[in-house]
Amino acid sequence: MREFKAIARYIAENYPSAAKIVEVGIGHVPEVAAELQQLMPRCTVLVTDIQKPTGIPKTMTFIRDDITKPNLRVYQGAALIYAIRPSPELQPYILEAARKVGADLLIKPLAAESMPLAGGELVNFEGVAFHVFKLKSAK
Repeated sequence: MREFKAIARYIAENYPSAAKIVEVGIGHVPEVAAELQQLMPRCTVLVTDIQKPTGIPKTMTFIRDDITKPNLRVYQGAALIYAIRPSPELQPYILEAARKVGADLLIKPLAAESMPLAGGELVNFEGVAFHVFKLKSAK
């Protein structure tokens, strides 16, 4: 839980004026999005997955999407796209979607060896390590 709060704080501190942030593959881990909703009440926080998992709070905006064939309109206008522990096979698709819409990308891999993507910056924030890809200006 501490790591989820740290990731949310990093996002809130680094994207304070974001109008939209999207989580890819929320699964059964809504903690980061829930914390973002608290920290960034003016920001639209969308969560996606290939199917709607149980346990997603009713206050969260869930959109069904398959990141391997994404509906880019879901991600358009996002300042940041992020994923918590995505499978290594999905990471290139998430990066491609972020590139196509010109959003930055944050990935918290399950383990350091499960990060097949190159080009991101390894960030250690409050003892939590994740990768950030600054793509916003690379439209």
